[in-house]
Amino acid sequence: MALSAKLQLRQSQSLVMTPQLMQSIRLLQFTHTELERFIDDEIERNPLLERAEVPDDAPADQFPKIETQGEASAAGEDWFEGEAGWSSEAISEKLDTSLENLFPDDPGAVERMGPDLAMQWKSASSGSGSGGGSEGFDMEDMAAAAVTLRDHVGEQISFAFTDPVERLVASELSDWLDEAGYFRGEVDEIAARFGVDEAFVLRVLADCQAFDPAGLFAGDLAECLRIQLIRRDRLDPAMAALIDNLDLLAKRDFQSLKRICGVDEEDLLAMLAEIRALDPRPGGAFVGGSADTIVPDVEVRQAADGSWAVELNPDTLPRVLVDQVYFAQVTGRTKDAAERNFLSECLQNANWLTRSLDQRAKTILKVASEIVRQQDAFLVHGVRHLRPLNLRTVADAIGMHESTVSRVTANKYMLTTRGVFELRYFFTASIASAEGGDAHSSEAVRDRIRQMIEEEQASDVLSDDAIVDILRKSGVDIARRTVAKYREGMNIASSVQRRREKRALAGAAG
Repeated sequence: MALSAKLQLRQSQSLVMTPQLMQSIRLLQFTHTELERFIDDEIERNPLLERAEVPDDAPADQFPKIETQGEASAAGEDWFEGEAGWSSEAISEKLDTSLENLFPDDPGAVERMGPDLAMQWKSASSGSGSGGGSEGFDMEDMAAAAVTLRDHVGEQISFAFTDPVERLVASELSDWLDEAGYFRGEVDEIAARFGVDEAFVLRVLADCQAFDPAGLFAGDLAECLRIQLIRRDRLDPAMAALIDNLDLLAKRDFQSLKRICGVDEEDLLAMLAEIRALDPRPGGAFVGGSADTIVPDVEVRQAADGSWAVELNPDTLPRVLVDQVYFAQVTGRTKDAAERNFLSECLQNANWLTRSLDQRAKTILKVASEIVRQQDAFLVHGVRHLRPLNLRTVADAIGMHESTVSRVTANKYMLTTRGVFELRYFFTASIASAEGGDAHSSEAVRDRIRQMIEEEQASDVLSDDAIVDILRKSGVDIARRTVAKYREGMNIASSVQRRREKRALAGAAG
């Protein structure tokens, strides 16, 4: 067979990711503080950008606003629609995709994209496309940047998983880590969101539990300690029995522990020393010493007609201007082609940033308005009337992708008449009704359990089974293990321990 060279034409589709498009995606999930830092860096690199100073007596109606009843405002527009050719269709045509379908439900996916795209993003961010060159790289700034728990876990996810679906599920699991490194999400909800079975999610969760530091992704303290002991090859039967009875350890019931573990006093003391050497908060090392002040991104107040007015907090709206006059003056004087290209790129990046900031504000307002519409009963009557809600419901209602809603609700806060709440607070699991009526919000059920326990008397301490019976009589179909999980999540002791504490208090009072 003779070998010969051939020239063939082939048509294929692929995502075209530009640095500007990556920037727009990142802006959606930035907190107010992160956004301010990002804009400061952009202004330092781009001579055509400057902050717009707004006087203190500026009228409030100059900021985006939308009513939950009546006609939709400009916040309901599609991406960049009406912006001199920057319609969603035009962007889709130029980029071979739509802005809302670039990534699945994965805040931080840009940082964990493939090595080729990540290299393209890094080179474009540090090159002339962002208004600066290699001279702008500051090694001291890079060294001083604190590594967050999400960044630390994200790096390990990129190396541990090659399957795209597993990587996406792992990223979602990491979003449900609390500051201590414990996993606080619901496996069944995550499985339903990604269209996989629960066994698949549990397998990915087990792989994530092998990450460093040991103990991450544990569901509770016992599992956290158990993971660390397995890593040290010290989980023998006696130690496993001790971990299963941490409640006795908390009550310092050493006699019962010696009997259950089958060890003498010397061995028990050695086991306790090993337990004390473990880290009950493996994610605590990544929590900085200073905390950023929570500034609500959205304000909700009651309008004169009884509806809810949803407004963006002007303090969280960065106002950036493009200095067109300076651009015209400089380009008119310079004859060097490289300088003219540099200024053109700066102008392009500046215009894209202002459009991205404007669309970010509109998208946040659009999502928040739908949340307010869905949770109107909560604003009027309180947590007992919080409705079950998920990302897909909001996404379908406002015509956006679920991943966009996920990014918008991450680390954003809403100021209401009932306090400041994270947007994700309003997304709760659904608990079926025992009478076939409307489902109940898991947060509302938690509140009812908390109130029942707070009102119990020393002579009538409610067990988990008793709480289940009361809830079922009131129309909440809930399992005993779910009640126990909610109770433990609220740091409420078991009925046996509560009874002992109430009797001890009663004896001390007598």
